[in-house]
Amino acid sequence: MTTATPRSLDWLLDDLIERLPDIRFAIVLSTDGLLLGHCASMSRSDAERFGAMASTLHGVARSAGSHFDSGGVCQTVVELDRGILFVTAAGENACLAVLSVETANMGTVAYEMSRTVQRVGIHLSVDARP
Repeated sequence: MTTATPRSLDWLLDDLIERLPDIRFAIVLSTDGLLLGHCASMSRSDAERFGAMASTLHGVARSAGSHFDSGGVCQTVVELDRGILFVTAAGENACLAVLSVETANMGTVAYEMSRTVQRVGIHLSVDARP
């Protein structure tokens, strides 16, 4: 269950990529990995795979925060040889995940992701699945 239909978020992801050409792909997902929206430059099957990976990373970070009494997860960042993966909390039980080129300004990407999350607020929240 979502507060918005999944396809209604695609425009937001395409806008993010248009504003930041260093971002290759962007998706919105529930924290349990359900794809809620994806950019036009990504096939649905790749977006679903990206969602599963992002959900796993976010879950590991959540577990670390819980185990070490350090609070919730704001953002998870993974630096790869040819890219940077960002997963940002985006409302209740939802995340925004992007993959940028390796030369992207990490601060700028993180800031724009935060702005994107703030722009849509409640639209990125999803109900927890039973």
